[in-house]
Amino acid sequence: MAPLLEDNATLRILRAADQGRYGVLAVVGYNLEQVLGFVKAAERQKSPLIIQLFPWAMTSSNGILVHAAAQAARQASVPVAVHLDHCQDEEMVKEACLLPFDSIMVDMSHHSKEENLAKTKELVAYCHAHGKATEAEPGRIEGGEDGVSDTLDLAGLMTSAEEAQQFVDAGVDLLAPAFGNVHGEYGPRGIVLDFERLEQVNKITGANNVLIALHGVTGYSDALLQQLIAAGVRKINVNKDILAGYYAHLEQKVNKIPFTQVVDEAVEKVAEALARQMDAVGSSGKA
Repeated sequence: MAPLLEDNATLRILRAADQGRYGVLAVVGYNLEQVLGFVKAAERQKSPLIIQLFPWAMTSSNGILVHAAAQAARQASVPVAVHLDHCQDEEMVKEACLLPFDSIMVDMSHHSKEENLAKTKELVAYCHAHGKATEAEPGRIEGGEDGVSDTLDLAGLMTSAEEAQQFVDAGVDLLAPAFGNVHGEYGPRGIVLDFERLEQVNKITGANNVLIALHGVTGYSDALLQQLIAAGVRKINVNKDILAGYYAHLEQKVNKIPFTQVVDEAVEKVAEALARQMDAVGSSGKA
């Protein structure tokens, strides 16, 4: 491991999870209230946590939301890291290295396989030189959400063992394989995962001290999450399932009760939903 990464918060959290064979939630936030709810859940459950922000958080607030999330992580009584998810712009990856992110997803999956690997290798070296752990996506996970708009019109590409090895050799710290998982909603076919492919990837990552990140868990049961953790997944990206209650509460209560009460109750909705998921992935009580 590079000297600057020896005390990296994301890697410290996930390596402990790997040793303990449990998962850690990496939850996407869009505002300060959600971030506060995430940390509230982590402290309540005594669970480690990764706060995720999309590149939009850098541009919409000139980095202010990033600094707020980092401050919340510093003040937390449990280990909390801040991660930039699905950064698909090379210059923005470099800009993110100057912000208080602990880790960055260098997502070049919208390019060809060859370009994805070449660009990832170059940017991983840049991130490591700035003390940032890195995540990358060999192949291409189908679907779209706020952070992956560039892949909406591109077909998914399942991760091969060869690609997994190439990305490991490129120096990535976290690998996000495509093995039937889908960003956003699953279609009529439902959730169909290739566990044999995941097992092949896990053998490669495990032999090289690289960790597996799981994208696309909307609608997953607790049993399926636990099965994936047993198969080697450590970082579990969550978004819609955690925030649904928050948005519903705003719709029901805004302009009907004092807004300060709306905010406090909405933060609690986030905390409750995340706490349930922390129990499901086994991270509760691990901080």
